Amino acid sequence: MSEPLSATVVRRRTFDWLFPVAILCVAASFVRAIFYTPLERLQGPAQKILYVHATSAFVALYLAFLLMAVASGVYLWLKDERADLVAESAAEVGLMFTTVVLITGPLWGRPIWGAWWTWDERLTATLFLWFIILGYLILRGAVDDAALRARYSAVLGLLAALLVPFIHLSVYLFNTLHPMPIVLKPSAPSMPHEMQVTFFSAFGSFTLFFIALLRARYRLALGRQALSRRELEGGA
Repeated sequence: MSEPLSATVVRRRTFDWLFPVAILCVAASFVRAIFYTPLERLQGPAQKILYVHATSAFVALYLAFLLMAVASGVYLWLKDERADLVAESAAEVGLMFTTVVLITGPLWGRPIWGAWWTWDERLTATLFLWFIILGYLILRGAVDDAALRARYSAVLGLLAALLVPFIHLSVYLFNTLHPMPIVLKPSAPSMPHEMQVTFFSAFGSFTLFFIALLRARYRLALGRQALSRRELEGGA
């Protein structure tokens, strides 16, 4: 079993250079998408939501929730408290990005599909995953025993991650309104070069933003843990 984390591990920072850099990169991606990327012929301006919607989905599903699952597995294997805190941090940041996905999706779908929402397999599964992650975070606040909380959360985190491949494959398995992948597909991406540059630039900036948020959330988790231990030691 791992040694408890010491309060000396927690170092408070007044400034994290990565966060403003990530914000600037995201802003630059928005400027490029809005002003310097051509309109899609059929969808018009609504297609530009792709650069926020799809990149947020990739960050949430393939970075945040994958990290949550890996960290949960590491905790169950090694009982390392740091892995539990990483899983918690990744889940919370991933929930934020999934919220962006669920907001931008209807904004994109309304002018293209003529409806804000359809209960097709990909949309429904994504919403279901959002509720599971929300439940994961509620669970963490409802269980007082740290070891029990970490174990229950790790199991739920692993189960939640099982939805990710289903969401990815849903457009191949079912006849859904959601379009087929245009970037992550076996053949070459089916978008013009300028749109590809904008998309991958946005993906890079959103990934950097995810890392910055994850670092901040992990430091917060360490601080809370150190404070809780000091309170326990003071009350003993």
